[in-house]
Amino acid sequence: MNEEVVVLVNERDEAIGTAEKMKAHQQGLLHRAFSVFIFNSRGELLLQQRAMGKYHSAGLWTNTCCSHPLPDEDTQAAAERRLEEELGFRTKVKKVFDFVYRADFPNGLMEHEFDHVFVGEYDGEILFNRREVNDVCYRDMPQVGASLQSHPSKYTEWFRLAFPKIERWWKDNYEKEIQ
Repeated sequence: MNEEVVVLVNERDEAIGTAEKMKAHQQGLLHRAFSVFIFNSRGELLLQQRAMGKYHSAGLWTNTCCSHPLPDEDTQAAAERRLEEELGFRTKVKKVFDFVYRADFPNGLMEHEFDHVFVGEYDGEILFNRREVNDVCYRDMPQVGASLQSHPSKYTEWFRLAFPKIERWWKDNYEKEIQ
């Protein structure tokens, strides 16, 4: 079985090499990643609860989908590919911002990612992959924000960092449309 490889980058998201995914997470190497936020036509965010077998953040709630592009794979294409692999549907996504973060986990692993954030819209059936996802639900943005405030430990590190940024984007793009 081939080990999964991530693209190592500098602070400008320029590729500087590759590393085996677990090595990158053990050593805290900066690598390229993406996070996808899917909304339905009512402006509700599709959340996923990570599968219990994940190597970190198992069972925590997070954005719709997140992963790493393969070497030489376009990041947007990777985001659309992983949506189908994890949640069983295809939809177009567009990039809205990026950010760099570092998070240390109790099991000794670290996330140090240049995270490209994409958004999309979907109203259809969700046939999620149980090896990747434990559960899914749509929630309105004020409800998600309130839950993040009252129960932050139920959510992944990167989601807690990205949510205020995506909330600003949502207010400019969805809040006006659904009122």
